Amino acid sequence: MAFVPVYILDGARSPFLKARNAPGPFSASDLAVQTGRELLLRQSFAATELDEVVIGCAAPSADETNIGRVIALRLGCGDHVPGWTVMRNCASGMQALDSAAMGLQTGRHDLVLAGGVDALSRAPLLFPDEMVHWLARWNQARTLAQRLPLLRRFRPSYFKPVIGLLKGLSDPVIGLSMGQTAENLVHRFGLTRERLDAYAAQSHARALAARARGAFGEIVPLIDAKGTLYAEDDGVRADSTPEKLARLKPVFDKPYGNITAGNSSQVTDGAALLLLASERAVRERGLRPVARIVDAQWAALDPAVMGLGPVHAASAILARHGLGLNDPDLWEINEAFAAQVLGCLAAWRDESWCREHLGRGALGDLDMDRLNVDGGAIAQGHPVGASGARIVLHLVRALQARGLRRGMAAICIGGGQGGAMLVELCGQEGRHEL
Repeated sequence: MAFVPVYILDGARSPFLKARNAPGPFSASDLAVQTGRELLLRQSFAATELDEVVIGCAAPSADETNIGRVIALRLGCGDHVPGWTVMRNCASGMQALDSAAMGLQTGRHDLVLAGGVDALSRAPLLFPDEMVHWLARWNQARTLAQRLPLLRRFRPSYFKPVIGLLKGLSDPVIGLSMGQTAENLVHRFGLTRERLDAYAAQSHARALAARARGAFGEIVPLIDAKGTLYAEDDGVRADSTPEKLARLKPVFDKPYGNITAGNSSQVTDGAALLLLASERAVRERGLRPVARIVDAQWAALDPAVMGLGPVHAASAILARHGLGLNDPDLWEINEAFAAQVLGCLAAWRDESWCREHLGRGALGDLDMDRLNVDGGAIAQGHPVGASGARIVLHLVRALQARGLRRGMAAICIGGGQGGAMLVELCGQEGRHEL
């Protein structure tokens, strides 16, 4: 069945702010509201004219559980505009776009605000189970005689916190962290530490070069409660060279592993939002979309090699449209780990792997000059819920900046899945600059 086009009218994202072992200055809804307010103010329609708000979020706080609705209300969409939240781990923001697209394609909706957000610096610290059980017994005790024995059984170790973020970054089915799944790709494809660090350094270098030429115009500056301005991603480093990265110790497979903090994506806070429209809305309202979502695909694979998800998802789109690996003018593959991106490239050129997993021959070498041309999550950060929307948004901007037409955004997903979206710029007569 043909994919009914969905149009991208505009988009914006917040700066991605690195988590620094303490809660960041913004809650998740703060990030999305400041970003969304700027985005909506430059439109020809009011926030109350939206049909729904769909937000991807992997780790909403307890008081923002349905953060999509919280954001819709705080943006002034009114009581009548539904808001809801989706969660597909690292691809939550892309899932929000796809979920919004379904409503637009079926004719139920005409205008939707969709994207993703996460404030990972605010992931909770939890009590261990021993402490929770002790507190339960303490609350059940009614007399001093009942509580004295409990005090004698209390252990200081009960205070040792459980880091919620680390639990979220571990697969409960296979018992591996996401970093360990990246180590699996290192071993499967014979990737070297030198190649991983070189790729990570390239991500920072490309991001710095892109910033210097104003390539991140989609970023909306943030202002916190103290009046501090946050104008750009704060994790991009000029000193991330292969030589310096080589000094870092492995994190997930000590002491002999290859995955380090330097060749992994950064834990960050951030939001990315896009305005999507149906063909009917574009026609009847005289809107000028910048691009259209041509196709989308979700795929699943062994969670132990979850980083290969982009290969499974994007390859299906390529096959459906009769495209080769280098037919898209640009690619955005979310950089969860350098090993994960390089593993995807290795899989595409591995004849036996492609025969076994894709049922076809090798697709060849992806031109590195088409891939993550302005850097990626290793330099800019990976606020899990937002990244899937960010790569789609920046892909459109990168195509515009280079006068190109078609691009593919793809992302790996914890739990063993992958997502991909094929986008095309609209014709000159119907497009505007993001």
